[in-house]
Amino acid sequence: MGEIIKVDQLHPAKEVLALAANVARNRGVLVMPTDSVYGIGCAAYAQTPALPRIFRIKNRSLNQTLPFLIADLDDLYNLGHDLPHWASSLAEVFWPGALTLVVRASDNISSEYLRPGTFSTIALRLPDSELVRELARLIGVPLATTSANTHGAPSATSAASLEPSLIEAADLTMDAGPAPIAVASTIVDCTEQRPRILREGAIAKERVFRVAGD
Repeated sequence: MGEIIKVDQLHPAKEVLALAANVARNRGVLVMPTDSVYGIGCAAYAQTPALPRIFRIKNRSLNQTLPFLIADLDDLYNLGHDLPHWASSLAEVFWPGALTLVVRASDNISSEYLRPGTFSTIALRLPDSELVRELARLIGVPLATTSANTHGAPSATSAASLEPSLIEAADLTMDAGPAPIAVASTIVDCTEQRPRILREGAIAKERVFRVAGD
């Protein structure tokens, strides 16, 4: 069974961050709290064995992609390109927070993390979790993360609601108690001229459109 440690999302102990960073750098799989729901993820290194492990743990198709949890607002511009002005406005207003932006991907991202199409895309979120943001800073890459549940099961909003199979399969689980928002993030497609809501979650679509000027 994987290790479980207690953590404070807003004020994570240096020892906890060091342990989690070590697991991530060694291509391990982490179960971690965020401001919205619990996630399962890994350091977004190229060709890491942790990525297919996550798909196996979740019983999820390998042809899907994982969103990135990022450390700072600047990562939006390093990892995305050709951003509409209103995408920057959404990030400035709602980040850190429960808003995921799907953007055109820059050349700084390894191909296994990209959704192919006419142009490659990546989903980015800056969470309101000092734990996650500081961990991404320490390892120097985003955390490729998806909700910590097997395919078809409800999202976990606390460590107590995590499926035992996920805890057993992960290398490290961080328990911060109930997630503050306990609702999945709102996902916005920012690849066209106007915003498109792919999933309405913690942030109402009306607020998104108001900020985007749509």
